[in-house]
Amino acid sequence: MEAGKQGWRQESGDGSREAGKEAGKQGKKEGKVNLLDGSMKKEYPQVAYGAVYFRKSNPPREDWARDYKQAAADGMNLFRHWFLWGAIEVAPGVYDWDDYDAQLEFGEVNGIGTVIAEFSECSPEWFFHDHKSCYSVSRTGVQAPYSGLSGSCATGGFVPGGLCLDNPETREYVERFLRALAGRYKEFPGLFGYDVWNECNYHPDMCFCEHTEQKFRDWLLAKYGSLEALGKAWYRYSYADWSHVRAPRFSELHPQCMDWLAFRKQNYYENYQWKVGIIRSVDPDARITAHGVAASLDYTYGDGNDDWLAAEQVESYGMTWVMGRKGTEPWKQWQAVDLVRAASRGKTFWHAEMQGGPLWLQPQVIGREKEDGRVAEAEDVRLWNLVSLAGGARGVLYLRWRSLLDGPLFGAFGLYSNDGAPNDRSRMASVIAKWANSKETAALFAARPDPADVGIVVLDQIQEFNRLMQQAGPGKFYARCQWGAYRAFFDSHIPVDFVHFDDIGRYRTLYFAYPIQLNADQAQTLMSWVRGGGRLICEGFPGYFGDRGKVGTTQPNSGLDEMFGVREASAEFMPDLGDRIVFDAMGVSGVPGGLFRQSYQMSDGGAARIGAYPDGGVAAVHNRYGDGAVILLGTFPSEGYFRAGGPAFRALLEKCLETFGVEPSVRNLEGDVYTRLWSGGGRRYLWLVNHDRKERWARVRLSPPRQDGLAAGAAGPASDTGSVGAARSAGATAPSLTEPVRVLWGRRDAVLRLGGGLIEAAVPGRDAIVLELL
Repeated sequence: MEAGKQGWRQESGDGSREAGKEAGKQGKKEGKVNLLDGSMKKEYPQVAYGAVYFRKSNPPREDWARDYKQAAADGMNLFRHWFLWGAIEVAPGVYDWDDYDAQLEFGEVNGIGTVIAEFSECSPEWFFHDHKSCYSVSRTGVQAPYSGLSGSCATGGFVPGGLCLDNPETREYVERFLRALAGRYKEFPGLFGYDVWNECNYHPDMCFCEHTEQKFRDWLLAKYGSLEALGKAWYRYSYADWSHVRAPRFSELHPQCMDWLAFRKQNYYENYQWKVGIIRSVDPDARITAHGVAASLDYTYGDGNDDWLAAEQVESYGMTWVMGRKGTEPWKQWQAVDLVRAASRGKTFWHAEMQGGPLWLQPQVIGREKEDGRVAEAEDVRLWNLVSLAGGARGVLYLRWRSLLDGPLFGAFGLYSNDGAPNDRSRMASVIAKWANSKETAALFAARPDPADVGIVVLDQIQEFNRLMQQAGPGKFYARCQWGAYRAFFDSHIPVDFVHFDDIGRYRTLYFAYPIQLNADQAQTLMSWVRGGGRLICEGFPGYFGDRGKVGTTQPNSGLDEMFGVREASAEFMPDLGDRIVFDAMGVSGVPGGLFRQSYQMSDGGAARIGAYPDGGVAAVHNRYGDGAVILLGTFPSEGYFRAGGPAFRALLEKCLETFGVEPSVRNLEGDVYTRLWSGGGRRYLWLVNHDRKERWARVRLSPPRQDGLAAGAAGPASDTGSVGAARSAGATAPSLTEPVRVLWGRRDAVLRLGGGLIEAAVPGRDAIVLELL
């Protein structure tokens, strides 16, 4: 324990600094990142690979030296540790850095970089007892009821609702801790960077303290200009003083609630940026990273999970995604990776917390099958890694290197055994870590996934609006539609990206699920995009609710009737009966709708009726608008697909894309093997990923056809399922390869190259094949 920064210890557990330097030199000869020459401050590893390791007081101190040595031997190059304010500043101005110093020193000796996860939200016990006014106030007026222990680290200092950074006193103490933290470690050669505000979210019922309410009033003054204008906008006509303006304690479909939710998110990310700014002011060369929970489709406004905003303010970004909590259906992890990649907008992104072991006694797993992520096997670890890497992640960190030995999450998630010993899962991870950072895959991981031909529009304010529709029940309508649209493309093997509304100009073809609320400017932006050549497939009720949530008297609203070439004939808001909605369109019968139903009457502008409900009402139209075109579907088939599945909606999507002339660049024509096409450095790469436990045959068409032949080279790591030969699993035969094939992962003799841009491969269960194409 100490009051200030002192010199580093000369010995580091399992050897001296000189021994560490020798290890570093040897690592450099082997092509590893050498932390001891400061390279971690200069460049990223080819693929960041490691885990969250130290969460006071796990793992046990006596195992640290052995664990680090094991991690280095297994190819890991990065550890993240939780630097808990409540465990470091043990008395006012008195800091105990010993355990944390040791982590960086072990990292230096073993060539493992350190990411410091700042945990200023974990407050000291003395602070809780002496500064309760610094904590958030709930909507019911409760403040700092107790200081609890986090199940994720079995350590005290976690207070319900957390600290309120709108309080100047809170800021003073948090800033002091962050400055002490960055000041101590900024010059350490093994420091990779800082992770800010774990999982980037806030409590949905916080904060209603006087400081936050005053900031809200200031925000409202800047937006509306006067108290009188605010009163009119909120339908509260008798405000006499700004002190009368309060944050709403209820959640209903009113402008003041929309304003409150918008303010809370903006305010949160201003405080987030404040933390980033403090660290950078102390350590200007610092790398700043962050990670969310890939929840932009279902928890943006209520909990602040806006991956786009979070990624915008840091150098790299990532996600916590735990299959044991989410389920192992193939589309789920893919959509999470695609979402975070889109939100990162070209920045490096990581699977920052991946499951490596089992999950016990948690509510998300009760009632699910053992194989559904509850007990992770080596083949699961392999598959989960390959999916995230195929989706473009440039790092994989497990949320436990080894499991906690205390608390409700005992034994959960650990890649290694409870005693730190290697096992089948960790050995599989080691194979992937070494492969991903080998010279043979350097060009592969310098490439990037190709943009998809279609983008699914993400507009976070609609999720906010849906959250306020409490009378419809907690149905997550927006999320269900987004997930349903993604799943339909995914199940059809049609590449699709998520695209934020602000970025629609980057795509020519868009799918807009659940577009029920648009302000006038957004409606005009969408119309301008279509007029300029965009092609839009849009679900029902586009912009039904306009500025401040007001229903338009003309529907579609805000001038969108001109773009679609129709007017509303009828509308029904009965989500409890939504499973009864069906329609026919473009020769496809029985397409399930969902939630709400809107029918149309044709205008005189030349729009074509292409679909009908059973009662004859117009359910779908096609219209040309400027240089672009639109297809409008009068209900939410995305929700219908999420709920019921079936081939009808997928067939309709195919028809829509054919109408727009969209030909996907890569399609799997046979078998449930999922593909990703990458480009970079003048080369192309194809990933084939099989989620099934059995071998699956894939028949893939590349469009436009590539020239015959694959790049020459040696085969990559062999799967453990044995050779499949050159014959199709179904018994049909195909020409054998007569020239070398560069298979970067998988068995060379499992791949056939045919003419006309066709590739066939037998992909082993829970595995992949990665090819370099010419």
